[in-house]
Amino acid sequence: MLHTPSGGARSGAAATDSGLMSIGTVLNALRDEFPEVTISKIRFLESEGLVEPQRTPSGYRKFSAGDVERLAHVLRMQRDHYLPLKVIREHLDAMERGEAVQLPVVGRQRTGEDVPETPERPTVARIGRAGLMAAAEIDEADLEEWQSYGLIAPLEDGAYDAEAVTVATLIAELGRFGIEPRHLRVMKAAADREAGLLDQVVAPLKRHRNPQTRAHAEARTKELAALTVKLHAALVQIALGVRLP
Repeated sequence: MLHTPSGGARSGAAATDSGLMSIGTVLNALRDEFPEVTISKIRFLESEGLVEPQRTPSGYRKFSAGDVERLAHVLRMQRDHYLPLKVIREHLDAMERGEAVQLPVVGRQRTGEDVPETPERPTVARIGRAGLMAAAEIDEADLEEWQSYGLIAPLEDGAYDAEAVTVATLIAELGRFGIEPRHLRVMKAAADREAGLLDQVVAPLKRHRNPQTRAHAEARTKELAALTVKLHAALVQIALGVRLP
């Protein structure tokens, strides 16, 4: 089992008598090191095969201490190394098989000595066109079609934001249910409108003369984005009359 230095994960494990934790307990255990993590994020990582919690007869998730360590390792690799989930999954699987593997590199990596000087714009992790297609398991025709609908767009230098891998993977998954890229334009338009609204909220912070206040704008944007995602998910569930476990 993977070993990680996450003190939060260990304290979460110790807080349960049975050794198994609810998703809420896991969230609290991880938040010391990963303040931005949400229940939706944990569920998404499960759907991507990064962790496989046990299920109670009523369908509720129950996580072991090892599951929490694995989640912490996944989040750390995303945060510090900007790796796509497919690459992380393959890396962890190889480690659990006892293979000696070198950590892949995608874009700029962070180290413990990195101390940012409050940049005006956050550094964007990049992945090349070939890397994007390989990570999302799509071909050239798929990428061209999705770009024509504005679902994915390259950066100015022709590379892609590392989050494009997540977008591409989700588009492909929806396609298996018969939802075509042209159907997703309404989602993209809604996302752009939501982003515009949030940008209006943080715009005064971004324009502030104090560098620390401008740096705070990024944290506030992440917080607002997380709340927006939760609200969107809840509204869709209500509209469909479904409840996710």
